Amino acid sequence: MLRITTTDQISVAHGVKVLVYGQSGVGKTVLCATAPNPVIISAEAGLLSLRKVSIPVIEITNVDELVEAHRWCKESAEARQYETICIDSISEIGEVVLANAKRQVKDPRQAYGELLEKMLTTIKAFRDLQGKHVYMSAKMEPMRDELTGIVKYGPSMPGQKLGPQLPYLFDEVFRMGINKTPQGEEYRFLQTQPDLQYEAKDRSGSLDRMEPPDLTHVFNKILGGAK
Repeated sequence: MLRITTTDQISVAHGVKVLVYGQSGVGKTVLCATAPNPVIISAEAGLLSLRKVSIPVIEITNVDELVEAHRWCKESAEARQYETICIDSISEIGEVVLANAKRQVKDPRQAYGELLEKMLTTIKAFRDLQGKHVYMSAKMEPMRDELTGIVKYGPSMPGQKLGPQLPYLFDEVFRMGINKTPQGEEYRFLQTQPDLQYEAKDRSGSLDRMEPPDLTHVFNKILGGAK
């Protein structure tokens, strides 16, 4: 029997899925702490920037652990207490997957095909988690358009094909950056719309061009909860 629902009901049930990229040290890891009730899945060597807050962390060192982490998020009763799954960073996890794949094949070029397949499958699996917000962070790299020669910055992944595909997998893709006030004080922001230099998009249509680096604020605004 067909089940009829509405787009707003689906959005609330599905959660907000967002990809944020930026240069090293801009604050992508700290952004995890601004999400509603988060748990972090990390392949980074350390989370020193979050030392002042207490957030549960699942450490990933190989592909099997990443698959197990997804199963835990989807099926575990313990995971139900968390509202946001933070993957920090997807670039680092991709490098772990690639390193493992290279050790298992004679021709390193085969490893990139395995990386593309496994990472696309894994990213989509986390993106499609029901009832959870999902935040993925990524490193930033320049990408040159082969037809126009124009260079734009976007999320970084190992290999040449996976990075450019990442933005197509998400409705919300932001660049995290740092700017200065007229008084010279630094502040961080999330860029939600593309320009000639940076990749970004907001399919919700609810966000300003620049938003504060606060995932709870962004999620509420997308879901219509911002006042």
